[in-house]
Amino acid sequence: MGVTTRTPGAVSPVIPALANMLLGGLWVVSVFAGWGFQAFCGSGESTESCVDRLAMVSLLSGLFAVAAATCTAAALLPPLFRKYPEKSLLLVGIATASWLIALAVLYVGGLVGR
Repeated sequence: MGVTTRTPGAVSPVIPALANMLLGGLWVVSVFAGWGFQAFCGSGESTESCVDRLAMVSLLSGLFAVAAATCTAAALLPPLFRKYPEKSLLLVGIATASWLIALAVLYVGGLVGR
């Protein structure tokens, strides 16, 4: 059994992965729990057109969210996590960027049609 050594000051991929899970939770409640509808559907817009617009924006944002969730899950796989912590941290970084893009697409798309 090999023992992996860690350099002083190295960040465990678990900490950014937890941050990714929080970003993912924010995305999920924005899309599925109605937060996006409450935030981006103004009083002057019909409910049907707002729901259609948010569905399109959520679909586009969902592409980045799927990539982010996949990268987060892959980064936390025990074999990859133990043998290649630097690759795991890279996957977590890609996941963080993807979550931020997914949330930005959701936010900008919600504001544009308002």
